[in-house]
Amino acid sequence: QGPLVESGGGLVQVGGSLRLSCASSGRTFSAWPMGWFRQAPGKERESVAAIDWSGGSTYYADSVKGRFTISRDNVKRMLYLQMNSLKPEDTGVYYCAPQGATDEYPDWGQGTQVTVSS
Repeated sequence: QGPLVESGGGLVQVGGSLRLSCASSGRTFSAWPMGWFRQAPGKERESVAAIDWSGGSTYYADSVKGRFTISRDNVKRMLYLQMNSLKPEDTGVYYCAPQGATDEYPDWGQGTQVTVSS
């Protein structure tokens, strides 16, 4: 898969929006189902959204369903997460990785910090 680089995080007020991006240098990016994960302070990393290789099937955690949209551009080797109606509990570091990746996955990026202020 190769290194993954997340970007687009920031500080936003409750109800605001952010669009996260994930760039992959891996030639096989288009073959992998991909996901967005987040880690809140003091908590374990959790999956929030996933998308199959074609973009035709998506999954969302109940906590973000209806507010977040995952998408991908296989030509550009990019993964996106559109986040709307943000809540304080969305605060955390967001990572992209193949769907189902565990802590043992070798190519976790640095993540991008999202902070939602009330």
